[in-house]
Amino acid sequence: MKTATGADSGPVELPDDIFGIEPNVAVMHQVVTAQLAAKRAGTHSTKTRSEVRGGGAKPWRQKGTGRARQGSIRAPQWRGGGVAHGPKPRDYSQRTPKKMVRLALRSALSDRAQEQKIVVVDDWAIGAPKTKDAVKLLQAIGLRTQGEREGRVLVVLFRSDENAWKSLRNLGDRVQIVLPEELNTYDVLLNDWLVFSKPALETTIARLGNGATVNAGADDE
Repeated sequence: MKTATGADSGPVELPDDIFGIEPNVAVMHQVVTAQLAAKRAGTHSTKTRSEVRGGGAKPWRQKGTGRARQGSIRAPQWRGGGVAHGPKPRDYSQRTPKKMVRLALRSALSDRAQEQKIVVVDDWAIGAPKTKDAVKLLQAIGLRTQGEREGRVLVVLFRSDENAWKSLRNLGDRVQIVLPEELNTYDVLLNDWLVFSKPALETTIARLGNGATVNAGADDE
């Protein structure tokens, strides 16, 4: 665990059943696919030949013209005609079992833990909403050097940390903020680093574990 100045403030034990399992790549893939599918609006729509205006009269007589027979200028082969087998509004969401969602999230967290890409901050120490203070904080904990960005960062904190929330949200698409209950597989895998406030980590462990709590006196994992 680190302070806002980058100093170590004590080790944090990450439960093995959440941060130490063997990542299940197949489950993570299925859950992420379902998440992305659920984001699709599904509002696409094309008109069939019965929905396109006009084309009530037969273009020419059936026989004797030397041309192929046609029944309507709104048939799919005509310019301006209807679309054959085109997309219609639909719901793309997929049903995903809750146990699978939990396993995928624990697999993603374990993957970041194995790569040592998880940082826990005990105190944000941001007295007022200032983007400059947020940059200094990320620099202090080693996630951002002067003038450079060290990959994408996912920050998990509460809305009650208002000053930190407002300061970090101004750092653009390289920094993403989520509530503990919003933490999901896609966002964990999308970002390179995962930063927890201590209360957010405790809430995440309570949500995914079996009543486990943060032990600040154990060794790092």
